[in-house]
Amino acid sequence: MKTVLLKSLLVTAVAAWLAYVYSTLPAVKDLRTKNPKSTALMELRDQEYRQKGGKSLRQQTWVPYTAISEHLKKAVLISEDAAFFSHTGVDVNELQEALKKDWETGSFARGGSTITMQLAKNLYLDPAKNPLRKAKEIVIAWQLERALSKRRIFEIYLNVVEWGENLYGVEAAARRYFAKSAAALDIHEAATLAAMLPNPRNPRASNLTRRRNLILSRLAGVGYLNPEEFNRATQTPVPKKVTTPPLLPVVN
Repeated sequence: MKTVLLKSLLVTAVAAWLAYVYSTLPAVKDLRTKNPKSTALMELRDQEYRQKGGKSLRQQTWVPYTAISEHLKKAVLISEDAAFFSHTGVDVNELQEALKKDWETGSFARGGSTITMQLAKNLYLDPAKNPLRKAKEIVIAWQLERALSKRRIFEIYLNVVEWGENLYGVEAAARRYFAKSAAALDIHEAATLAAMLPNPRNPRASNLTRRRNLILSRLAGVGYLNPEEFNRATQTPVPKKVTTPPLLPVVN
């Protein structure tokens, strides 16, 4: 009798939670034609800057998908989500590996997030690492996949993802770090920006170079770079401007 009661209570709790999640889901269909003016992550960063006595001066310039370097698209895909164009928002194999790793380490560190899941989190959720937030991230990712094309999802991601202090989107990142447009990024610059994504506000030169070269190696492995291009790109030093964060503006 107690077992039946416990199961009933568990089912009721899960149903109630799912109903709550459903009732709070964002209207993602608007993103088909409207570019988001802000994201949950941007607003969180603004709050953090204010708490430190700083002033948030967001740098972001929206550019269409066609105005972004193919090198950058390839580098981000092979770094963050190689199966992006074949999954439906969640890479089941990668998520299983992440859950296995988290279980073994007793933490919730490895996210296993696809580009769509990262976008869901950036747009609508806080960055806290816990199972409930991850579940909501998955649900919103499925929403995005049903409502938007892959190209649109990737376009929004590349325009809102964090690339440094007060820096969002590839156009602003390309201008700050390389003094050129997102369309003009070469393969070394594209791989460098892709390498920054896991830790965009504090990229250490040695770690960044190692991750950039890994991305270049993967690109060479799939035939995107020939040996000469690979060697030239890996021998190019990472610009100091990339690893030197700007001073935080102070509120007078």
